[in-house]
Amino acid sequence: MKANTPIDQLNKVGKATARRLERLGIRTALDLLYFFPFRYEDFSRVAFIAELMDGENVTIKGKIEVLGNKRSWKKGKMITEALVSDSSGSVRVVWFNQPYIAKVLKPGDEIYLSGKVKSDMLGPQFASPAYEKSNRDETTHTARLVPIYPATEGLSQKQIRFLVSQVLPLAEKITEWLPEEFLEKNDLVPLPASLKGIHFPVDEIDLKKSTERLKFGELFLLQLKAELTRREKMAVVAPALSFKEKEIQEFVKKLPFTLTKTQKVATWDILRDIKKTVPMNRLLSGDVGSGKTVVAAISMLDAVLNGYQAVLMAPTEILAKQHYDSLCKLYEGSDVKVGLLTRSQALNFQFSISNLQSISNDSVNKRKKSLIKEIKDGQVQIVVGTHALLSEKVEMKNLGLVVVDEQHRFGVEQRKMIKNKGKGAHFLSMTATPIPRSLALMIYGDLEVSTINEMPPGRKPIITRLVESHNRQKAYDFIRAQIKQGRQAFVICPLISNSATCNAQCDNGQDDTGCTLHVTRYASTVSDEKKAVLSEYEKLSKTIFPDLRVGFLHGKLKPTEKEKIMDNFSTKGGKNHVTDILVSTSVVEVGVDIPNASVMMIEGAEKFGLAQLHQFRGRVGRSSNQSYCLLFSDSLSKKAEERLKFFEKTLDGFKLAEKDLSMRGPGQVYGTLQSGLMNLRLAKLTDTDIIKKARETAKTIVADLNNFPSILRKIKEWEGNVHLE
Repeated sequence: MKANTPIDQLNKVGKATARRLERLGIRTALDLLYFFPFRYEDFSRVAFIAELMDGENVTIKGKIEVLGNKRSWKKGKMITEALVSDSSGSVRVVWFNQPYIAKVLKPGDEIYLSGKVKSDMLGPQFASPAYEKSNRDETTHTARLVPIYPATEGLSQKQIRFLVSQVLPLAEKITEWLPEEFLEKNDLVPLPASLKGIHFPVDEIDLKKSTERLKFGELFLLQLKAELTRREKMAVVAPALSFKEKEIQEFVKKLPFTLTKTQKVATWDILRDIKKTVPMNRLLSGDVGSGKTVVAAISMLDAVLNGYQAVLMAPTEILAKQHYDSLCKLYEGSDVKVGLLTRSQALNFQFSISNLQSISNDSVNKRKKSLIKEIKDGQVQIVVGTHALLSEKVEMKNLGLVVVDEQHRFGVEQRKMIKNKGKGAHFLSMTATPIPRSLALMIYGDLEVSTINEMPPGRKPIITRLVESHNRQKAYDFIRAQIKQGRQAFVICPLISNSATCNAQCDNGQDDTGCTLHVTRYASTVSDEKKAVLSEYEKLSKTIFPDLRVGFLHGKLKPTEKEKIMDNFSTKGGKNHVTDILVSTSVVEVGVDIPNASVMMIEGAEKFGLAQLHQFRGRVGRSSNQSYCLLFSDSLSKKAEERLKFFEKTLDGFKLAEKDLSMRGPGQVYGTLQSGLMNLRLAKLTDTDIIKKARETAKTIVADLNNFPSILRKIKEWEGNVHLE
């Protein structure tokens, strides 16, 4: 067997099983070897039947005395019953809907049984225990620490363990890439032994040692990549942007609000960084509505005052236009010239949005060419845009600072392309997804992180309520009352699952929407989103709120249509808004700023993670008006209810992020926030000692990496996949 042996060539893997394994990301023998358990059942204690205690997980070894099938008189289910004895006594065993057991086993067989003991008036009993004949040298399903794997519908734990046992000999062929001195220094077992021990550990010590080795490997690569990135950055000369103290102070004084303490600290962090000739590489992490844009505006102003251009790139046209409008207001009365370039828009300091709404596509193209020339000539000092900025046609005269908002929504190559528009340009990433410090350290290594965790003064805490089904009409009445007071409301449509739901094996205590043991994902296709939005729009506009003005927004609309819809929902230019209620998908998750909106209503709230719910909630509460977030759900499990109750009483995005991490894991909370996370199969935020060891080891060898060819080969496998910014 080889690492690239297709999974369907394994014993007892037909087309159907191969498809199920593929759902779990398993296509080759190597994939299966690196498909790790998420927990273990401890059935290592083998007891005598006379010692069995109610409620304990235990293994017995005995002989089958009686075995047979019968049909239950209540529901007609097939029941397999057995009586198993050892030298100390007998125990009853029952399996439900598994009649084949009576063919696999027979009276006289010596077997291991592992499971939970239940006692009644007739004595101890095993209900649906794992079983295994005792004529083997080593057990797989009983009498040991039994691995429990992520699963999918139609694939049992027993099947997965059987298949893993087939590929386990492959572990001996896996080459150890960490030098022996590293293993000794950090008290690590070799890679082949750890791959065996993670699947079928001999005992708790073997499991601990195996897990530590694999975690160290993951974290070491992550930290080494961070060190290499830092060294590359140190070798590039960046423009030294001096702090224009007088002009910046005047700008801050003219702001219609006072900067919070953490806004001031974050701003000073950035201004201090861009004074250096080493390119800044900083992440600005701020809670929703905390005021990251003004911090970026001050930083970009400083670049302009130094004679350089700045770029602000956003993932959507809506968000880019929002940033453009905000910057135009902030720089009003100054000589700063701001331009906007997206696929469908080309605006500069001379043209307003109203000019563009009535002009032809030819005129838009002419404006684009004109704007691109003005950017190249340096007439436009701050350029706001989307992916359109990455075009080869867009050339910067002297780019000094790049700001990327919601940078995780851009690919690795896209971020590199925008950086390369300026030689050694300073780089600032912004994210509205609160990132706990522990996660930031784990992902970014030595990346500098600034955090804004205060709300601007005058904002009232958003009141959040989980609305029970019988109170739905009261909630609708409340929304109507808010709108009658001149306010507006968002309605978010639920996510639509296009993959199999978790099966009955979901018993690990994880949250039901973010279950880490199953590869269950919620992904809305554009057509599904459109269908969900239009369905909700029909219901609200015709049945619930026929007297109000309801609009809708989804991914299939043209950019100009989206722009018009958002304009109708906003109150720009002193005009009264046209739309009272906007039904939307997650397109409004970040950046949309409608101060007059006071209600955020979320359908199917249980299908969203806490971090995403918090993003939605942040679309309201952006003025001095009291705002509300209403969570609707028609089907709540106990775990989902606990999670939403926690959200109901917690406004701190960082606490919510920590909770999401503890319940769902970083991969599912942050998705592709950093591709590095997706390569972490075992490592956790709590592995602080291993993180520290990995970082220290990475620092000691980064200068002499050419002396470690096995590590070089390994790190090259990551090139292009992990990007630490």
